Amino acid sequence: MMRGERWSIAALISAAIAISYFDRQTLPVAIQAIQREIPISNTQFSQLQAAFLTAYAIMYAGGGKLVDLLGTRTGFLAIMIWWSLACASHGLAAGFGMLLASRFLLGMGEGGGFPAATKALSEWFPATERAMAMGMVNAGTAVGAVFAPPAIAYIIAVLNWRWVFFLAGAIGLLWAVWWWRTYHVPDATAGERSEGQNIPWLHLLGYRQVWGLVFAKFLSDAAWYFYLFWLPKYLYDARGFDTKRVGYYAWIPYAASGLGSLCGGWFSSRMLKRGVSLDRARKVAMGLSAGMMPVAFFVTRTPVELAIVLFSIAFFGQQSWSTLVMTLPADLFPRSAVGSVAGLVGFGGAMGGVVFGLVVGYLLDHGFGYQTVFAIVSTLHVLAFGVVLAAVPKVRLLVEENAK
Repeated sequence: MMRGERWSIAALISAAIAISYFDRQTLPVAIQAIQREIPISNTQFSQLQAAFLTAYAIMYAGGGKLVDLLGTRTGFLAIMIWWSLACASHGLAAGFGMLLASRFLLGMGEGGGFPAATKALSEWFPATERAMAMGMVNAGTAVGAVFAPPAIAYIIAVLNWRWVFFLAGAIGLLWAVWWWRTYHVPDATAGERSEGQNIPWLHLLGYRQVWGLVFAKFLSDAAWYFYLFWLPKYLYDARGFDTKRVGYYAWIPYAASGLGSLCGGWFSSRMLKRGVSLDRARKVAMGLSAGMMPVAFFVTRTPVELAIVLFSIAFFGQQSWSTLVMTLPADLFPRSAVGSVAGLVGFGGAMGGVVFGLVVGYLLDHGFGYQTVFAIVSTLHVLAFGVVLAAVPKVRLLVEENAK
């Protein structure tokens, strides 16, 4: 019974992550329709994403601590209600400033999603199943992102762009009811780990493992948020797509990202069950994931059909990588600190998205073009893997006296 309930909980959390990725794709996919009413330059588009990611970064760090304080059930409920209302508010925007405010509020809400998910999985799953569970949850990103382009294109065709945001917000509020009626904290044996040592939040900054994961996520998520927010715009600007054609093609790489989420978690968990050490199981899978990412270098040099294939390979590798990176806080720290560590790591990732997104907007508005951007993106995961190897000599449960 407990095992079946574990995977039901994983499915519930995966649905929340799917909603979050649908919500954050609303603006990038609808941007062409929005621009007919509200003029938005490349620089302003990057500022909209920076507003989202700045708030997301702050709340990712703070949201992890919030979930540790309030508990997973209440914390995740508050987070989902906030971001659903913020998403709906985009539909009321009359100008760029209102879109900017709504985007900031959406980032505040969504920032707590992954820390809450990571903490919930640490409560329910043992180490041998945790990466697979995180893979299932991370696959929710693909479900939301795959569904977003065709669904948003359809809503715009039938209604208008404002209804994209209203309907997305309503779906999130329905999930909040489902969560409150379903989720409960299991007994201490479910995740095969007690709360363990209570590590003060500031003390976490004394661990080089924390700093290493934060910087690795900064690098890798700089690439991921570029893909997430700029893929539809790249197809509009560089490949001449319209909204309908984006809806036809743009879901494919996100479907590949879902497979990557599942395969990365499955592969690492499979190695553990075959007797491979936790350290080796995580790092081998991460290295293979990072090794796929340089294919992005060739995106601008190929026909559009092959470019979609290259995007798909990169998205597969990215989400396999992401599954494993976000499993590491639960591998390294006691349950009482997992939400806080995951929050700090996510903060690093979101700030990478902020910085690189602004760089992309500047480069594109100053004549550099997408070829330069993809050349940079192709290197970031490999660099991030090197950081992980240097900062985490061995993946194992840490205790506070190991802080350095």
